[in-house]
Amino acid sequence: MPAETDPVLFDLTADGVATITLNRPKLLNAFGAGMPELLEKYYRRCDSDDAVRAVVLTGAGRAFCSGADMTDAAKTFDLAKSGGAAGFSAAALAFPAFRVRKLMIAAVNGHAIGVGMTLALQCDVRLFAREGKYGIVQVRRGVMPDAYAHWTVTRAVGVARAAELLLTGKTFGGEEIERLGVASQLLPAADVLPAARALATDVATHAAPLSVAISKRLLWEAQSLSPEQVEREETRLHLHLFSQPDAIEGPVAFAQKRVPEWKSTVSKDWPDPED
Repeated sequence: MPAETDPVLFDLTADGVATITLNRPKLLNAFGAGMPELLEKYYRRCDSDDAVRAVVLTGAGRAFCSGADMTDAAKTFDLAKSGGAAGFSAAALAFPAFRVRKLMIAAVNGHAIGVGMTLALQCDVRLFAREGKYGIVQVRRGVMPDAYAHWTVTRAVGVARAAELLLTGKTFGGEEIERLGVASQLLPAADVLPAARALATDVATHAAPLSVAISKRLLWEAQSLSPEQVEREETRLHLHLFSQPDAIEGPVAFAQKRVPEWKSTVSKDWPDPED
């Protein structure tokens, strides 16, 4: 079990909802001090653990993540901190949220700046607090957006709006983030985490884990595929799912008006890669 003082906390409920909490509230959850390593550890656990069916990522206190730790401002981007140029990656995490084969919900409960925003944009669904301030501000710090932002932001909102977010470095309020299409939902701050957990619980209960995982993987990959390639993949993956017991359980549970009892698992029933 993680200690309450750890920079990232992990909790898993009996209904299959994992909550990952960025936990440096006194520094508005600034990204540093072991946070990247723990966050990646918990992402990998969520991907591999069949007990996890949906994941909520949030922040402790009044912020989601205020960006890079600037406690020593002049050394914020000092490569010596990451082992020199050979040890640096702009990915922030070697295993990002879009690789996790579960629904990832960002419960952006307050301010999300810089890498805080780019981490949120790696999630599948994003709930934002109306009161927060949000921005991918790296160009105003002498560097550039990171954590796959040039891919995730463009696929989320299109090139023109991605340019407004990435190239201006501006900070936006909640209403503007909703206008730009970044927010799946915009809610009062106090409602963000409960709404995210409610959605996660609903998916964990009613959606087949293997179906969600396969669809998520194709959803994130489809932008680089042609329509013909997508059709071929959808067909191949449908045939795999048709062979699973969940393809019987789903319709039967629906007809009987009961909660389904899913049998297929991501760890054991993942489809083989296409030859």
